[in-house]
Amino acid sequence: MGQKKLIIVAHPNIRQSAINKRWVEEVSKYPQDYTVHNIYDAYPDWKIDVEKEQHLLEQYDTIVFQYPMFWFNCPPLVKKYLDDVFAYGWAFGSKGIKLRGKKFAIAVSTGNSASDYQVDGRCHITVGSLLQPFKTTAEFCGMTYEGFHTLNGRPHVTPEILEEDAKAYLSFLRSL
Repeated sequence: MGQKKLIIVAHPNIRQSAINKRWVEEVSKYPQDYTVHNIYDAYPDWKIDVEKEQHLLEQYDTIVFQYPMFWFNCPPLVKKYLDDVFAYGWAFGSKGIKLRGKKFAIAVSTGNSASDYQVDGRCHITVGSLLQPFKTTAEFCGMTYEGFHTLNGRPHVTPEILEEDAKAYLSFLRSL
């Protein structure tokens, strides 16, 4: 299977989550392949240990951010994480080479239906377009953006859909 992949989970209330919690449960069945790092659990005070996080990221060739969509964006701790950890001189800049060559991907859940996330849908934008800043960030840091996995429509996700999607998420991760 190759090297372990780092899954950075950013859900402010994972215990009450349906989708993200189920994704973590599925990935956690394979500790030899995936490391799950929940930043809301690690940093409840939002004081990110930048050195520790940078050291962690350096150990993996594949980094996946997993979170629920919040107002068409990431949860706020993800933004703070990127601002603090993906620092000049480490992640980018003339000496910022620590992320170069790594793979970067996203797993995102949404509360709207897939049909809402179309240019002619209710949101007038696609999930891919909403994730463009992450693609740009990854590429700016010399990483390869590998795309995203999504499950839309949280209020309408049945247990059967959730189980099927947990397997699809695992397939997505294995393809990286």
